[in-house]
Amino acid sequence: MTTSATKAACCVVGGGPAGLVLGLILARAGVRTTVLEKHADFLRDFRGDTVHASTLTLLDELGLGEQFAALPPRWIDKLSVQLDSGTYGVADLTRLPGRHQHIALVPQWDFLNVIADASREEAAYELIMTAEVTDLLWDGRRVTGVKYRHDGQDQQLEADLVVGCDGRSSVVAERARLRSRTFGVPMDVLWFRLPRLATDPEGIRGRISRSNLLIMIDRGDYYQIGLVIRKGSIATLRDHGIVAFRQRLRDVIPWLGDRVELLQSLDDIRLLNVQLSRLPRWYRDGVLCIGDAAHAMSPVGGVGINLAVQDAVAAGRILARSLRIGRVATASLRAVQRRRWVPTVLTQTFQRIAHRVVIVTSIAEDEAGPRTITAPAPLRLMQRFPFLQAIPGYFVSIGLLPEHAPDFARRQASLGSAARLSAQGHK
Repeated sequence: MTTSATKAACCVVGGGPAGLVLGLILARAGVRTTVLEKHADFLRDFRGDTVHASTLTLLDELGLGEQFAALPPRWIDKLSVQLDSGTYGVADLTRLPGRHQHIALVPQWDFLNVIADASREEAAYELIMTAEVTDLLWDGRRVTGVKYRHDGQDQQLEADLVVGCDGRSSVVAERARLRSRTFGVPMDVLWFRLPRLATDPEGIRGRISRSNLLIMIDRGDYYQIGLVIRKGSIATLRDHGIVAFRQRLRDVIPWLGDRVELLQSLDDIRLLNVQLSRLPRWYRDGVLCIGDAAHAMSPVGGVGINLAVQDAVAAGRILARSLRIGRVATASLRAVQRRRWVPTVLTQTFQRIAHRVVIVTSIAEDEAGPRTITAPAPLRLMQRFPFLQAIPGYFVSIGLLPEHAPDFARRQASLGSAARLSAQGHK
């Protein structure tokens, strides 16, 4: 059964970081905003769980810094990499400008709940869970809303603007016939968890050894571990079995010891099919895509969420006035893409270089036998002149064009508790 169409000024498709941040900003501008999220909750594992300095600053501006700090997150202020020749500092966030000289690690569902709870306090806001968008509504060549399925019924929502925040497999982008440009990626990532002991290294640590590249994210009582593998090699890994995989981990990180035995089968490991792509054009009349729906990022640098949130802030600031009066010109949508185009392209360019220079080298099959991985010249230089570690720190934690909350979206809040937790959490 199809119900009668309802109406919103803006329909946001997807309740991830970009969608919820955009929904909150528009609702605080008085724009009638409906967010449609296809799942019943935000509980998805092995999603990006890093909240970077620019996003932490945004939370303060939105008056949500104290709520976020109360979760509580785990604060990380330095990033390092372990090679066969030793451990090297890569990024020093304590040298960053501003109050947040760290990255926060927190389950993404907790971060999303903070945003969603604040949004529900706005009269102009509606969040509909288990609402899966299936198609767009059209009036000639203009998008005028969406079709979605909710509680077993097909429904429609008319809107002055539809914003696709529904990820790299975006239904909005596909139905709007916005074609993506895809770049070759040499890798996939295997994600899994292992317990962390109090005596283990702290923070985010990379490990490069022979033909292995691995990242370990300190989550307090466990590590979230990502092992980089050659693109399409998962079938070979499965053929070798879990025993061979455990031995591979022992060889790369001997101090994990018997903890690797907790991986009972390869079903305990999640495959991330890495993609790197972007839409040459993010919009058409009545529809806009942002975040992963506009540009799927590699996990290199862990900056995908940060970019998506920055897209949402820029879109909210640029489009709020047009949405309030019910006339969203295509030129305004173009302005959003222009604002976010340079940081998107530069970040993806850096990731493509990293794929070629670092990742391909570290995961290449070495027919001549084991290789000893030594520090390249730039890494050695950063150890000699530690202030240089602020450069990758800035790129990862703040980004190339950080956005700030518009005045209409800001709220005053006591930041005393947040400031104390922020200052103490990484000491």
